[in-house]
Amino acid sequence: MTQTIKIQDIHTLVTMDGEDRVLHDVDVVLADGRIQAIGPALPTPPVARVLDGRWCVAYPGFVNTHHHFYQTLTRNLPSVQDAKLFDWLTWLYEVWRGLTPEAIRVSTQVALGELLLSGCTTTTDHFYVFPRSAPREFLDVELDEARRLGVRFHATRGSMSLGKSHGGLPPDDVTQSWEDILADCERLVAKYHDPRPFAMTRIALAPCSPFSVTRESLAETATFARAHGLRMHTHLCETMDEQDFCLEKVGMRPLDYMESVGWMGPDVWFAHGIWFNDDEIRRLGEAGCGVAHCPISNLRLGSGICHVPALLKAGVKVGVAVDGSASNDAGNLLREMQTAMLVHRVGTGVESMPARTVVRMATRGGAAVLGYDEIGSVEVGKAADLALFRLDRVDYAGAMADPAAAVLFCGSAPRAEYTIVAGEPLVEHGRLMRLDEERLFHEANAETTRLLQQAGVKG
Repeated sequence: MTQTIKIQDIHTLVTMDGEDRVLHDVDVVLADGRIQAIGPALPTPPVARVLDGRWCVAYPGFVNTHHHFYQTLTRNLPSVQDAKLFDWLTWLYEVWRGLTPEAIRVSTQVALGELLLSGCTTTTDHFYVFPRSAPREFLDVELDEARRLGVRFHATRGSMSLGKSHGGLPPDDVTQSWEDILADCERLVAKYHDPRPFAMTRIALAPCSPFSVTRESLAETATFARAHGLRMHTHLCETMDEQDFCLEKVGMRPLDYMESVGWMGPDVWFAHGIWFNDDEIRRLGEAGCGVAHCPISNLRLGSGICHVPALLKAGVKVGVAVDGSASNDAGNLLREMQTAMLVHRVGTGVESMPARTVVRMATRGGAAVLGYDEIGSVEVGKAADLALFRLDRVDYAGAMADPAAAVLFCGSAPRAEYTIVAGEPLVEHGRLMRLDEERLFHEANAETTRLLQQAGVKG
């Protein structure tokens, strides 16, 4: 049973409800993991803990729709700071093949800590590197850590089945047979997947990409996922190199290839989607697909600018995502939102990406992509997932004409004052409640050193 909490005197509450209401000077009461009441001067329930919302702007907890937790151990490496995607991947596969359960434990803590501090309450993770030296229960490590830390977690069981010797990009020793992949998918779904409303843990299936998975694996993943009511996820149309690969190897553009193996529908979401053409955008909308928009990674790797305004106009579900912390070098979802608001003003026009649209993508949009009806807005009966940021800082001096947009337009990406998941404060006053940041810093850097030394590289 979670505690009862009253957040009192919230300066600005961005509800993202059906009427897009922004409320001022209101209280929110949380109990049993859900939102119980919203309004001014609410009575304080017996034994409730009271949090001070004065000078705070509150949002529904942000939703991160694409990540690679393990990559937090390989960010800011000089050897790939200026590399394009395929060169970047080829170099880093040599390091990632040394991943161990301890590396997964530490990187999961780092990734979830960063997300929580930026107001993220629900996240997915695309985990697809399974070295042959790894134990069978490799993905279990991050699932168990997410449960311990209290984050709402939609993990994806990734896979690679097309190694370098058969025309793929990854080394053979981080690929698996379809039989091994299927057996682990069955095991993980039975052990962790919870399809019920308000679930804290769900599983999706996520072959890595068209250039690292066989055609058979893609088709059979779709069959298995739909038989078990699971969502499906993969990278698609991230770079022109990927498009050229698909045209050369299978004679089709990436989306046509994915459609040919059953990968179109409301249960599918793609990461990046930069190079969809107009006809493909229309088809994605008609099929009800989703896209995880990763603006900083797309800029960092020079991959391009996703046509998000066009995707939204076509009815495609779009969420915001930080992507892996080796192609972004950060895992701050609020920073991602700030970048999303700005980059499309250059790519499409200054009026193309209002702040409210970005907030909607990071809340209701992400919830729709992942299929969570009970998150994404602050309404009575919804999940008690909220992110609050303090406004009484020099960053926001003179910015109170629109406090709902201040954290996007002004200052740096601040730490959350409170991040609350299922009614439990996991960040308070900008500090993680279940992690020791200083200890984690040293553990993560020790793991990075080990990985680089084992791979025989200096970074």
